Amino acid sequence: MSQMTALGADWWNDSGVPAELGEAVALGAVGGTSNPVIVSQAVKAQPALCNPIIDRLIAENPSDTEDDIAWKLIHTLALDAASRLKPVFDATRGAKGFLSVQVNAKYYPNKELMVAQATQLASLAPNIAIKAPATEVGIAAIEEMTARGIRVNATVSFTVPQALAISAAFERGLKRARAAGRDADAIRPYITLMIGRVDDQLKRVAEADKITTTSGAIDWAGIAVFKHAHQIFKRSGRPGTLLAAAYRHEGHWSQIIGREVLQTVPYTWWTKFNTTAAAPSLTLETPVDPAIVAELRAKFPDFIRAHDERGMTPADFLGYGATQHTLKQFLGGYDDLIASVRARALA
Repeated sequence: MSQMTALGADWWNDSGVPAELGEAVALGAVGGTSNPVIVSQAVKAQPALCNPIIDRLIAENPSDTEDDIAWKLIHTLALDAASRLKPVFDATRGAKGFLSVQVNAKYYPNKELMVAQATQLASLAPNIAIKAPATEVGIAAIEEMTARGIRVNATVSFTVPQALAISAAFERGLKRARAAGRDADAIRPYITLMIGRVDDQLKRVAEADKITTTSGAIDWAGIAVFKHAHQIFKRSGRPGTLLAAAYRHEGHWSQIIGREVLQTVPYTWWTKFNTTAAAPSLTLETPVDPAIVAELRAKFPDFIRAHDERGMTPADFLGYGATQHTLKQFLGGYDDLIASVRARALA
């Protein structure tokens, strides 16, 4: 990972555990991300860290609901992680060093609730970015957050059409921010593309519909989507830095290394990549084999929806298979987090 950093390609740590973020920063990571599933996993994987925090929060706030305690835990972990990134934030004068914190997955149908919570979360520390879903409602919330000067990292996003719709929302929000006298140039928002979840979607379709493919072809789907989005953004100069997420194999890291984009890599994955025999190189501009792209287009309408600029409209985003699957997972992760709080409260 240090070699990747030396190439000028930035990366973030995707983990809810502050100590893991500390390791990543030591190797050159310049940001961090979190979501309900990650926090829930942190509680289960790091009970020695998280359970004492939960117990203290329950003792200090005896009338709080389980949701209240869960969010105070999220705030506590976020403040710790943000503090570990603050030196990067200060050294780069606010260009890097951000921690992304996600709004409640339950709020996905409600713009006002997302914006209100985003405002609260952004106030926790100067180097926090807000993750909100790239659905039609979520994109409206993203525009409003941007207009208010909140840095956004759009999530639950997998496709070129989503990236373009998010960027258009950023453009509108930045224009409104400037009109309100805010320093719009300092906002510099992000657009996550969860490339591994594109592959997951096609694999689910292939299994359900008994579609056979060339071995390994589907593993290139998310990479092809990301590279295509990068080329569009490179030509147009649209607002929003593309950020790759949701890793499933080494190619999701090694094939999209570039100075113009970011990668947010889970701790378990970057520690594996860190011991790989292959030296990283700048691969972002290297196209995916056209034969693989042609095969994916011929066999999977969902690949066309993800890859083509007009593959979907914003009204289609919520119904896209990867969106449905990811939102359900995030909602399940939040439910698991509440269950962990309940187990401590009623112990």
